Amino acid sequence: MTARGRAFGGVTLVAVYALRRETDELRLVETSGGSLSRYGLRFAYPVSARSPAADACRTGRPLWLDAAGLAAYSGAPPAGISLAALPLGGNGDSGPLGCLVAVDESGEGFGTDRRGLLELYARHVGEGLEAGGEPGQGSVLGHAVEEGWFGSFAMEPRGGRVEADAQTLELMDLPPEEFDGRVDTFLAHVVPEDRPPVMSLIAPGAEPGAAPGAAGTDGRALEFRVRRRTGELRWLHLRCRVLADDVTGAPGRVLGVLGDAARRRPSADEVSRVQRLSATLATAVTVQDVSEVAVAAMRELGADRVALAESEADRLLITALDPPGTGAWPESWHAEWPHVPTRVLPALEAVLRLGRMSVWSADTALDPGLAGVGPGGLAVLPLPADGRLAGVCLIGWEEPHEFGPEERVLLTAATGLVGQAVMRARASDAQHELAAMLQRSLLPRTLPTLPGGVAIARYLPATVGLGVGGDWYDVIPLTDRHVALVIGDVQGHSAGAATIMGQIRTAIRAYAVEGHSPDVVISHANRLLMGMETDLFATCCYVAMDMEEGDTWFVRAGHLPPVIRDPDGGTREIQVEGGPPLGVVADPEYPMTVIGLAPGSVLTLLTDGLVESASLSLEDGLRRVRDALSATGPADLGRIADALLGEADRRDDDVALLLLRYDGMRIKPRRASWTLWRLPDAVGHARRFTARTLRTWDVADAVDTVLLVVSELVTNALTHTQGQTRLDLTLTGDRLRVAVSDSSPRTPVKSAHTDWEATGGRGLLLVEAVSASWGSVPLSGGKQVWSEITVPSDEPEPAVAGPEPGVAGPEPGAGSGR
Repeated sequence: MTARGRAFGGVTLVAVYALRRETDELRLVETSGGSLSRYGLRFAYPVSARSPAADACRTGRPLWLDAAGLAAYSGAPPAGISLAALPLGGNGDSGPLGCLVAVDESGEGFGTDRRGLLELYARHVGEGLEAGGEPGQGSVLGHAVEEGWFGSFAMEPRGGRVEADAQTLELMDLPPEEFDGRVDTFLAHVVPEDRPPVMSLIAPGAEPGAAPGAAGTDGRALEFRVRRRTGELRWLHLRCRVLADDVTGAPGRVLGVLGDAARRRPSADEVSRVQRLSATLATAVTVQDVSEVAVAAMRELGADRVALAESEADRLLITALDPPGTGAWPESWHAEWPHVPTRVLPALEAVLRLGRMSVWSADTALDPGLAGVGPGGLAVLPLPADGRLAGVCLIGWEEPHEFGPEERVLLTAATGLVGQAVMRARASDAQHELAAMLQRSLLPRTLPTLPGGVAIARYLPATVGLGVGGDWYDVIPLTDRHVALVIGDVQGHSAGAATIMGQIRTAIRAYAVEGHSPDVVISHANRLLMGMETDLFATCCYVAMDMEEGDTWFVRAGHLPPVIRDPDGGTREIQVEGGPPLGVVADPEYPMTVIGLAPGSVLTLLTDGLVESASLSLEDGLRRVRDALSATGPADLGRIADALLGEADRRDDDVALLLLRYDGMRIKPRRASWTLWRLPDAVGHARRFTARTLRTWDVADAVDTVLLVVSELVTNALTHTQGQTRLDLTLTGDRLRVAVSDSSPRTPVKSAHTDWEATGGRGLLLVEAVSASWGSVPLSGGKQVWSEITVPSDEPEPAVAGPEPGVAGPEPGAGSGR
């Protein structure tokens, strides 16, 4: 097509009429293509007169006239002629601005594609008038078509094909003879950072802008850059519409109008602002970060108020305000703060539906929810991203403010950048929240209170990547005097590693509670991991401790050695003979190492994320741990944990830390045991043994209660189990523990429906009624049923170290195991 012979969109003539309000007439501003007189067009039309241009301007609806329809206006038009009249403006507060007239005499008429392209083009010209174009000065249309400043294209996203006219190819710097019609080729010269918003505009999953042939529907627009083969950067303006398929209703063809944005291109200052904003947004990770960056950038425009909100169905979630706080913002926003229902902001709701920037001057009447935001001028910037609305930014001025073309371009560019950043940050927030929730669910919420010691744990996720890893810890009460401490690390940083971690932690806890020795517990865990369908392995350190005597058994499976802080302040690594990591060898040996801990010792178990990184060797890391332990007193385990974790903001690996301060007991519990023979009077022997023991311990009160519990527990064991049965009595302060061990793993069940006239079935009900607490624990293939009874004693209570305030388990906040 030639510029003179064919105008925009392949039509013969394009003419722009601007509305002169002082004379109430449409006056020709610019034209391109054929001669006006040939088609009976005039240089001016009264708005009140009957003509295609006046009717379109007056009604705000486009007219599509074939020869028969045109004859009703101008007699006998040339054969095969078609005429289109499209209103300009009318979507803002300025009212109609004029009319665009297009004439075609090819006989093809105005099909769906040509109508869509002309509507997009009319929208673009109307925006030029709204932005301050001076009619008659060559600023709206001029010779843009003839000089290649505007072009059109049609795209089929599913097939990846593009049909583009010569003007479009020239703007995209694509020689016609080299253009193969592919989308990738069409976008080859688009600047890489501008490609995502361009692709989101022409994405096949986008909502259709209108049904085929619908009139007056706004297209979506943005400005982007192409780098020409000469190295020059060129700004282009793109406006698109996605048409629905006539049969399926799914998004079909994409129609686009492309223009040279040189005349509306921002100045160097505006470009630098956009570049700074883009660079700063690239470092923003969370939605809150993005919001604060965007608000700060908008404040540079001299605005008095800036608000940014995420879009959530029919509400807005306020994420950043300047000035902060609710005092400077409308009263109607406060009811559901920080959420603001869009129903209280009807004008804003209408803008969000259209999805394009709107500006209101100082004399615009707004609803109460917006009137106080910008009495001197208000800009509403929907934040588009991937065909959806990510949020909205409100910018208000107190004093009257004029919105110039350069500022409008800057705001348009900023909305695309901020919208994409919000969506990216939202996905990142959701991902890290999911990771944190998974990690919290797999680690202990609290740590138990221990007799003769205090335990504290910390967990810090990695600050890079997914933020979920395979480090874990656990504290497992075994019997009344034994406890197990576990720390481990599954290879990798992923949801898969965290899942394996959860399974291994649960398995080790189950094996430990069953009463197995430490080496057997770790061997069973290794066999379990070997049987899983995974290539991951795990390291682990398992510690079993007698809290009464201080004897401690260590088993290490490829993990770092424990570190001890002795009561005198000295530190040492425990030389634990270890085995391979879990999940590597089918039947390895896991030898045990036994040492005794003195009261006042602090046992430290940790994972390699604390002592090893790209900038820290393992030897130096362990040396730092020992130095921190020596320099910090054992009275406050929380301070020790903080000193060990340090102040590093970025971690390549997650960190688990478990500390136990062994305090010992000044007055040790008194113990006595009796092995029961299966004789007819075994229960009597057990009662007599118990009575003698209580007399020896000077326990006079609650003797009848203790004897009743002994009778019931021993009777149950002898009646319902086989093999050896043992009775253990333990007196600690004012608590007497009665424990009966047998060889049956079957847990006793308290009957829910008891016949009080029956001779059996009431034993556990009696035990529960007279005991302060009772229960059952697995014990080496069998079980132990126990009861604790309060027996007042004149002896001083043993010194059992209770938990420090706030450190019995993982502390809340960053670095806790909660």
